[in-house]
Amino acid sequence: MNILVTGAKGFVGKNLCAELKNIRDGKDKSFGNVEVDEILEFDIDTDPTLLDAYCRKAHFVFNLAGVNRPKEQSEFMTGNFDFAGTLLDTLKKYKNTCPVMISSSTQAALDNPYGLSKRAGEELMFHYSKETGAKVLAYRFPNLFGKWCRPNYNSAVATFCYNIAHDLPVTISNREHPLNLLYIDDLVAEMIHALQGQEHCEGNNCCVPTVYTTTLGQIVDLLHSFKESRKTLKVPNMSNAFSKKLYATYLSYLPEDLFSYPLKMNVDERGSFTEIIRTPDRGQFSVNISKPHITKGNHWHHTKNEKFVVVSGKGVIRFKKICDPDAEVIEYYVSGEKWRLWIYRQVISTMWRQVGYLLIYRQGRLSHQCHGHNQGH
Repeated sequence: MNILVTGAKGFVGKNLCAELKNIRDGKDKSFGNVEVDEILEFDIDTDPTLLDAYCRKAHFVFNLAGVNRPKEQSEFMTGNFDFAGTLLDTLKKYKNTCPVMISSSTQAALDNPYGLSKRAGEELMFHYSKETGAKVLAYRFPNLFGKWCRPNYNSAVATFCYNIAHDLPVTISNREHPLNLLYIDDLVAEMIHALQGQEHCEGNNCCVPTVYTTTLGQIVDLLHSFKESRKTLKVPNMSNAFSKKLYATYLSYLPEDLFSYPLKMNVDERGSFTEIIRTPDRGQFSVNISKPHITKGNHWHHTKNEKFVVVSGKGVIRFKKICDPDAEVIEYYVSGEKWRLWIYRQVISTMWRQVGYLLIYRQGRLSHQCHGHNQGH
């Protein structure tokens, strides 16, 4: 299948083309049997004569070309209506009645210059469908967010992400101002479904089912919490779909010199203990490095449990049933040569023959008593 994407260098176009290439190259098979041959990318700086060749051999058209921040209001109609007419005329020229998707906006229901131009584009498409019998999909999108969206242009989320990631101020006049938001990956997934004939439509228009309703204040608060997570080591709430997607978006705006950040290593003569991640309800992750011939532990827990993997080194872990002073001490010799996940609650000590590197998961709050100079992990 040859797929024509107009507006290929825009926010939606870049994400859609990237996914189409993944499907074409066999890197994404999650959509099942989708055949992608040529991806015909067309944008404002493309040689106009290529539009003829593309319209002649396209099997599906995604018309994402449009204008939303022109210098003159008259450019709304030129960019959002006139090009659509040129595209459809070219398809008719070659008697190509392949399906055509048009990117519209929820503002098409409004009578402002942008909304009027979008509505005119929809009506042009519907007329074309009646005239030629071609399938037309007019999608009305709300506010979009996600990776590769241009900040300080027409997206509040992109601007907030960029400014907070770059330590720039963020100003909002009304924290309670509501926003309906559509995530770019959800939009792209819907485009692939449309390619498969599985679009979601309501009346004359199509839509993406997953839209999030939030406020400007909630967005800014979440973004600030993401920034602070480098200090608190807390992981955002990944069970909340919007928070998860906003966090992924925020990370895409980090400057290159912030792709890493330091951790606090608690170092003494026995080695070191470094906490990596904390979660509000699922415990913490840490790295423990122990020097040779060093014994750690000598404590136990009532409720808190721990799981760990020996990544490197050799040592011995000793367990004992605490309620029985005469109980046998059980020994397990561990090694990084063969990884195993160890679970314990009443370990009494660990001793290492070589430098030991452990990745540890803890359920329960860290205890200062258990991690002091004499009894730490």
